[in-house]
Amino acid sequence: MPRFEPFNAIRYAADANWDQVIAPPYDVLSDDDVTEQNNRSRHNITWIDVPRGDSSRYDIAGFLLKEWLEKGILIHEETPSFTIYRMDLIDATGAKRTISGVLGGLEVVDEGAGGVLPHERTTKKASTDRLDLTVATGANLSPVWGLSLASGLTEALAAPGEPIGQLVVDDVTHRVERVTDPARVAAISQIVGSDDVLIADGHHRYGISRVYRDMVRKATGRKDTAAELTLTFINELVDDQLSIEAIHRIYDGVSFDELKKDLSGSFIIEEMTEPLGPQTLAAMAATGRLVLLDPRGRPSWLTPRQGAFTGVRALDGAWLEHALAGSNAQVSYQHGLDEVLAELSDAGTGPFGRHAGAILIRPTSLAEIERTAREGLLMPPKSTFFTPKLRTGLVIRPTTRLPNT
Repeated sequence: MPRFEPFNAIRYAADANWDQVIAPPYDVLSDDDVTEQNNRSRHNITWIDVPRGDSSRYDIAGFLLKEWLEKGILIHEETPSFTIYRMDLIDATGAKRTISGVLGGLEVVDEGAGGVLPHERTTKKASTDRLDLTVATGANLSPVWGLSLASGLTEALAAPGEPIGQLVVDDVTHRVERVTDPARVAAISQIVGSDDVLIADGHHRYGISRVYRDMVRKATGRKDTAAELTLTFINELVDDQLSIEAIHRIYDGVSFDELKKDLSGSFIIEEMTEPLGPQTLAAMAATGRLVLLDPRGRPSWLTPRQGAFTGVRALDGAWLEHALAGSNAQVSYQHGLDEVLAELSDAGTGPFGRHAGAILIRPTSLAEIERTAREGLLMPPKSTFFTPKLRTGLVIRPTTRLPNT
């Protein structure tokens, strides 16, 4: 089972304005978003987490981290701690909920070794951006999101810790508390370390942590450094602690008529007479159907044909992979109904005009996520979209610096 440990956190000083310095994770920020964050403050975390410029940008990020620590903009705490991170929100059903998790150092394990498990196949990323940034800063800046299969973590986090601060973004309140009490720290470590942790978001970041760990091992000859763990937010794999949305599919490389033909072997396609809107997603969940959108966003129901998916996992993404196995259709991904419709309308002129079309799918169920973990299976890429997105800059975890960096 994986180790989960407190660490000597780096945080913004107590007088910092979180609205100006805390940012969304790097992988959801457009170039314009980064500019907007940079303009909020010269101490916004994006100056370090999303450095821009030539090849020296990573060295500059490392310099800034060191400078901000020297000037007291960031504080390196002397006492190891866990950080309780709560997100208060209204979910898609209109219900109030609080997601409570804990930020700590999770053990970096070899691929396939068990203990820390992927839950979906990932798309290849050639960029070395996160590795170069870790080398230059000697720090974990953006957390991985892990789901603990151990019971009792939610209860262990229920009592408040020492308040650090809070931030409201898009109607979500992000609250942070520090835990330093040795007995409580030990209890949290024991619970997380008693069962597997499933990676919900941040597979690429975790993989980079493995590469960095191996670099440190080779350079130092040691296996007991801070590089053996990586910054991770962990909450319990239970329904009231998860808010999961679907990541819909957009298709190119074929015409819409070809896409319909390729789908027709596995689905009955019927024109939808109901208006398209949030109620459509609820109807999909209730009836077990998907929705096909033509290049102009006009919807049709996709009803699975009897026996078409015998032996295929009950995942919409897996159904579509199976149905389009012999197709030339090329898939990309987009969450949110409004975002999908905007993508169709703004796609410009490709060989078939706009995109060939899109398919709305249903969120992955908690039961399938747990089955994935327990049976060592992998879902298709982009099967789950966990919300809200964790903020970057609430806590930074220093790791082992490579020699001569």
